[in-house]
Amino acid sequence: MIEARDISVAIGGKRIVSHVGFTARPGEVSAIVGPNGSGKTTLLKALTGELAYTGTVTLNGRDLSAMKPVEAATLRAVLPQATTLSFPFTVREIVRLGLIGGRSGVLPGEDARLPERALARVDLDGFAGRFYQELSGGEQQRVQLARVLCQVWAPVLEGRPRYLFLDEPVSSLDVKHQLI
Repeated sequence: MIEARDISVAIGGKRIVSHVGFTARPGEVSAIVGPNGSGKTTLLKALTGELAYTGTVTLNGRDLSAMKPVEAATLRAVLPQATTLSFPFTVREIVRLGLIGGRSGVLPGEDARLPERALARVDLDGFAGRFYQELSGGEQQRVQLARVLCQVWAPVLEGRPRYLFLDEPVSSLDVKHQLI
């Protein structure tokens, strides 16, 4: 379970998020909704440990502020609004990065199949050998979604709750792929 209690975030002395609290249970979909500039991404970054905050965030009963980044990565995966890559990685290489954060839950022999399964799930069969930078914005977003799916896939199949934090995951997708 994710529990947020009295979360506030200030950037440059200006309070962006004030006293937010909620509970999200495994298997449920929770959404942060609001107009542009209202602090949705700021709140998400606080909930994932990317931004400093006051208050308390717990993942499965563990205090996020006491976790090392690698520990948090075993409990949750994060899909930001945009991802910039400067190196010529293939789609397969990007998706395999998701195995690093969740590696403790991946069984030997499963590593090779998870990226292909995740790519199929986001309708990118046959894209594994292509270069990430040569893809459209929507295709790149789906590659990143496949990456975070790899990160949480095996632990979830084994009945261990994991969480996906998705920041505007369908903003660059066409209508067909928004429904995946």
